[in-house]
Amino acid sequence: MSHTAFLIGPKRQVTMMLDPVRIYATAIYIASIIIALFCAVYVRNKLLTLLAIVLEFGALIWYSASYIPFARAMVSKLMLACFDTEF
Repeated sequence: MSHTAFLIGPKRQVTMMLDPVRIYATAIYIASIIIALFCAVYVRNKLLTLLAIVLEFGALIWYSASYIPFARAMVSKLMLACFDTEF
């Protein structure tokens, strides 16, 4: 996110992050960064840190996909196909 803020400016980046399409992904991404740091530094639990990093990566993908038309639908269908339990 800081790279795009450098390219388009911090004010426009914050405005885009608070867009209704991206607000939840932004909140989850920022919260997962804080949780991962907390788990790594204070709790020192590797499993919780890893789970927070996986959540962070997923939120970043979801946030990035919001800029590409139909990318969120594609990611959703891909996840459903990967984790479908029916044969």
